[in-house]
Parts: sequence; structure tokens; C-alpha cells
Amino acid sequence: MDYEETGPVHLRRIDPSRNMRRFYTLAIQPTLFGGASVIRNWGRIGTNGQSMMETFDSEDHAASASLRLERTKRRRGYRDCNPA
Repeated sequence: MDYEETGPVHLRRIDPSRNMRRFYTLAIQPTLFGGASVIRNWGRIGTNGQSMMETFDSEDHAASASLRLERTKRRRGYRDCNPA
């Protein structure tokens, strides 16, 4: 599975009735030792937000973890960003 073909995933969740404007970004980067890291960035739109990096032994493991996180966020109402 070659995740680099798809590139980073940019999601957002906007709910004006709850004053909610959130973003969530997932990306995979190779490590120097042959593994791969899933880099997550999230927060309120307009801020830098928070980041977390989780390292895996292979790109396949990183890609499956990234897809699992993406599915969870989509179930919670996050949608693809519309590029402006």
C-alpha cells in the first residue's frame, strides 16, 4: 500500500449552532530508519492547533492507522475541506 500517492488528508467540522469550527489533518512521513510516522494536527480553524506524531515499523502499519483515524473522524462529522 503506497500512501504517498494520496497525500495528506485535510478534514473540517463546522457547526455554527454549537460555535464549532475545527480542523483535522493526517499525513504520513517516512522515518530515517525505514519506518513511517503518522502526523496529526488538529484544533480550531484559524489557530495552529496541536500536533502528535506516532511512529510505526512500516509504512503499511502507518497507513492502516491513518485510515482508522480518518474513518473515526468522518463518523464524528468531519468532512473534506473545500479548497478555496
